[in-house]
Amino acid sequence: MDVSQALSALQGALPGSVFALRGTDEYTALESDTYQSGLNADIKPACIIQPKSQEEVSTFLTTIRPFVVSGTAAFAIVGGGRQPDPGCSNIADGITLNLSLLKGIDIHDGYVSIAAGENWGPVYEKLAEQGLACVGSRSAKGGIGGLTTQGGLSFFSSRVGFICDNVLNYEVVLASGEVVNANAGENADLWVALRGGGNNFGVITSFNVKTFTQGQMYGGSIYYAGAAFPGQVEALATELHKPDASEDTHLMVSLGYTAAFGPDPVGLNQVYYTQDVEKPPVLEPFTSIDTQFMNTLRLQTVPQAAQEQAGEISIPARSVYINTHVKTDVATLLAGGDIWTSGLGPVKAIEGLICSYTLQPYAVSLLEASAKKGGNSLGLKPSDGPIMSIALLAYWVNASDDETILGTFKNILGKIEEEATARGKAIPFKFMNYSLNYQDVIGSYGADNKARLQAASKKYDPEGIFQKGVPGGWKLFP
Repeated sequence: MDVSQALSALQGALPGSVFALRGTDEYTALESDTYQSGLNADIKPACIIQPKSQEEVSTFLTTIRPFVVSGTAAFAIVGGGRQPDPGCSNIADGITLNLSLLKGIDIHDGYVSIAAGENWGPVYEKLAEQGLACVGSRSAKGGIGGLTTQGGLSFFSSRVGFICDNVLNYEVVLASGEVVNANAGENADLWVALRGGGNNFGVITSFNVKTFTQGQMYGGSIYYAGAAFPGQVEALATELHKPDASEDTHLMVSLGYTAAFGPDPVGLNQVYYTQDVEKPPVLEPFTSIDTQFMNTLRLQTVPQAAQEQAGEISIPARSVYINTHVKTDVATLLAGGDIWTSGLGPVKAIEGLICSYTLQPYAVSLLEASAKKGGNSLGLKPSDGPIMSIALLAYWVNASDDETILGTFKNILGKIEEEATARGKAIPFKFMNYSLNYQDVIGSYGADNKARLQAASKKYDPEGIFQKGVPGGWKLFP
């Protein structure tokens, strides 16, 4: 692809924007600093453009649009750059629109307005000054756009639903350059489409996210011997199946491997109780493990919890996520863990490997809260719950190991899905935040939701600029 003509037009139309051309120090710094994973940082666009305002985003779209229509240009959009899926937020030889200079956090009555270039850490800190919080990334380093348009899980999801369910308004620049609001009363079909639809509809420059009163909460991480993991899975299922299961818990249970901890996998519980209560009884099954060797549990603020999650482990340069979902059934979850453990042989010796079999529940209370907040595109119902997300996460150092890592974990996930299907416990849903590009995320939402997403695309982007012009991510049409 030769984007030279499009780039020349953009330079003329956007004198105030930052243009980082391939080969410059600015370009190198943006590529290395923006992306969590080398799978995206290794991709080399012709140019990275940083707009400084919503107006410049609009001008970018109106200027590049004819080049996309003619097939001579394509672009990617990146905010925080945390999602590792290759090409979801970067593009080889195209133009990457980097939103990191769009800054602003404004607190209003009942919501906070967050610009697309922010990260969640500063949002939490500013809200905490007023005794408030909102749903958002569990890591202070997380970006805004991916979690608010793909689903998103937070410390508070069991009580208030997915992150996208709590976005009251999206301020969107459409392919035409028009700026619109998408909320319950204005462009409501676009609002629902953006709640799970990803990068398919426009460039979102600002998000209004519902706030609530929040003090300290209790929680942290516990590392323990892997032999205790089956008991933790049983405790997790027991809690989720209770008719009065707590809405104030965040429960994440993992089996992890890194050579630094020895030859065998270890357990990791990342558990929180979101009220100002020290050592709440509901967490006791997950915190009283005899074989624990590291424990960070304490009363802490939301900013402190997010900082801990952001810096808990030094992350190697490359990463990938892949996921599936099952009914919350102990035997199925343990079988999945056994498949994961037995499949690690080809990757155990890879330099810097950190990987996990991570269980994240969608409690019935989460799905009920989600259903009450105007709708989203995910296709999940309270009657489906409790659902268990199985995420395979991997981090490593060298690009030469990419093929082995990707092949191994795709194979492991395939076997887990086969096992869950054979047991009658499989759920076809794929969570975009934890997906790899071969997974059919949009199709997993169900035929009706996919049709609604396609209808919204045709209405708000009739030329398909965000389909053919933004090839990264998960598209709506074949």
